[in-house]
Formats: sequence, C-alpha cells, structure tokens
Amino acid sequence: MTRLFRRADDVPKRSLWQRIKDIALTDVAVVARPGAKRAVEASLERLEEILLDADFGVSTTLRMVADVERLAKQGEVQSEEEYLDFLQLCVERALQSGNADPSLRLAPNAPTVIVVIGVNGAGKTTFIGKLAAQLKREGKSVVLAAADTFRAGAISQLRLWAERVGVEFVGGQQGGDAAAIAFDAIDAALSRGLDVVIVDTAGRLHTSGNLMDELKKVVRVIQKRLPDAPHEVLLVLDGTIGQNAVAQAKTFAAAVPVSGLVVTKVDGTAKGGIVVAVHEAIDVPVKFIGVGEKVGDLERFNASHFAAQLLAS
Repeated sequence: MTRLFRRADDVPKRSLWQRIKDIALTDVAVVARPGAKRAVEASLERLEEILLDADFGVSTTLRMVADVERLAKQGEVQSEEEYLDFLQLCVERALQSGNADPSLRLAPNAPTVIVVIGVNGAGKTTFIGKLAAQLKREGKSVVLAAADTFRAGAISQLRLWAERVGVEFVGGQQGGDAAAIAFDAIDAALSRGLDVVIVDTAGRLHTSGNLMDELKKVVRVIQKRLPDAPHEVLLVLDGTIGQNAVAQAKTFAAAVPVSGLVVTKVDGTAKGGIVVAVHEAIDVPVKFIGVGEKVGDLERFNASHFAAQLLAS
C-alpha cells in the first residue's frame, strides 16, 4: 500500500496528527475537566488553526472542532488513540458523504469516453498517461485523443505517453479544432473495437471565458457522436495550491458536468485537507490520487485509506 503525504526526497515531515497532538490537544482529556474552560478554548482554537492550515476549509473545520469538543465533554474521547480514531472517522465520513462513489464509470457498450480537464500545471497530461497504463494493465484497449491544441508541445507530449505505455493515439495540428479531434478518436475506437477513449483538453485558466466555451463545445460534439458520452469528465487539481483548487472546481463544474476529481502532487504536501474541501464544495467524488512521478504512482481513491494516511503518525 503506497504511503501518501511523503516528501519527494523521502525526508520525514511532521504529519498533521503530530501537529495536532503536539500543539493543539496534547492532553485531550482536559476538555472534560471542570474549570478548564480557558485551556479548552485555547486548545480548540489551535485545532481550528491547524485544520484550516491543512486546507480542510471553513465548514469542515468548524464541524470537526465542534464534534471534538462535544465528544470530549461527554467523556468519549479521553486518550490520544481515541482522539486519532475520531479525527480519522471525521475525514472518512466527510469524503463518503453525498456523491462519493470513487469507481470509474465504464460504458455498458464500448467505447467508454473519458474527458480530462484542468488548468496548466496541474499534472493533467501525466495523469492521462498513468490512467492509460493502469487501464491497459487491466486488459483494456485505449486510445488517447490529443485535443489540447492550444499549448505548444501538448500533442507531442501526449504522443510520447501513448508510445511509452503502448496505447493508440489520435492527434492533429497545433491550433486545430479540439472538438474534431475528440470526434475522430471516438470514430477510431468504434472502427477498431477499442475499449476506452481518453480525451486531453487544453489546460484552461478557469477565468478564461473563451477557453471554457471551447471545452463546452468539445463535450457537445462528443455527445453528438456518442449520445451517452462522455461517461466521465475528470477534473485534475494540483493538491499543493490550497483553496484555489476550490475556486477552480466550482468554475469548471459550472461549465461542464464534472463527474470525478483527480488530486495530483499529494506526495509533496501535508495539506491533504484540500481533498475534503473540494469534494464538499461541488459534491463530486474523488476518484484518483497522484502520489508520485512514476507511471504506477496513481491510486484509485479509498476514503478510509486516505484518512488513515492523512493522520498517520
């Protein structure tokens, strides 16, 4: 089982749990003691600060702090072990609330069409390569569609990934019609009997109206060629950018029907609370976590495993 939240150089870093334990509530049982109101308030305030710093967002943080205070006063959380277990449960429940199914949706009749969206620098193209490799290991035939015709080098980069993992490739010219490339890739999948089409799209700034309109066009054209497609629209977010990821998620979700989240660069940050914050912000399940640079460093999301790793000692 891959260890999340490690630094790239593998130098140990103080975990979220260590910060909470050492600074916020070293003695959790103090909350239940008579006359400890001032100490309790100070401890809970530090807990709130730490959770906000870890990018859990305001609503999740306030709920977790209130729950800790309530259970501690009731005497149900009196030891570090009980406290840790409860915080893990809070994270797990938050990630399993609402629309939370992490499974990848596959079409009953091939091909499955997956559109991948996100801003430049989030790791979108690398995720596509890793996903293609994972699907191939599972016995599926894949074609990559280079519909990012905006960024210089994007087409050749995706072609290299296709060659590296041994899957099909459909591309065009820089500045070409992105929607047409997606259409051609679906045609190729239908004619060759391929299982999955993964469509790369331009790494849009989420504030760019023209580029968001182009993204909408890509989805419309896909639907015309294959009425039940796309079967997945996966939004790739950089796990290191904090609350900006929430703003990105809301803007993309307003433009196209986002069906799943991919959080990359989780190995380089201890601020994993952003995964919870984004899920709650747009009520979309987290489906994949990127935990490194290697082809195999892509994990299907598991809320229980994630919560345990986030708060690992």
